[in-house]
Amino acid sequence: MDQTLHRFLEDLAKFGKTNDQQTAQRSERMLNITPDTGPFLSILIKSAKAKDILEIGTSNGYSTIWLADAARCTGGHVTTIEMNPWKVNQARLNFQTASVDEFITQIVIPAETYLPTCPSDSVDFIFLDSERSQYAGWLNQLLRLLRPGGLLVVDNAVSHEAELAEFTSVVRQTPGLDTSLVPIGNGELLIWKCI
Repeated sequence: MDQTLHRFLEDLAKFGKTNDQQTAQRSERMLNITPDTGPFLSILIKSAKAKDILEIGTSNGYSTIWLADAARCTGGHVTTIEMNPWKVNQARLNFQTASVDEFITQIVIPAETYLPTCPSDSVDFIFLDSERSQYAGWLNQLLRLLRPGGLLVVDNAVSHEAELAEFTSVVRQTPGLDTSLVPIGNGELLIWKCI
């Protein structure tokens, strides 16, 4: 990652933290990943040589920029879903400033509407950082999209463990999945779809 992009990401992380400290309304909070989670996701994508990347929960695009910079290295592309128009616009501007917009497609429809339209086995890597109460209902569609050998990464697996309890229980009961809980940032649950 070049220094200009690195500095921009540092500024964006500070903006998100300051914004969230000053804003009580959830719809106006950025709820970004932690700064140490970005490089972790980037390395996962690069090491897996993931090309087709799906993110659910763009916010202002902080995590998406990390994903897109990794996709630039793998010859890949990020599709990211966000429903909040204000955040969609912020993200678009941030992608342009970061010079990664050519590696990103923004989707502005609900995930439960979008996911069924995608072909099976079409995604190498999924980053899930959205409405946690929806995850258990989305799991079958997410696994259908994920190629064998693909990776699903779920944010907030430690910080919001109780909210993810139903989802985690369903994952543990689903055959053909290997999981690992990584205590970085807010906790990342890695779910690998066996070949």
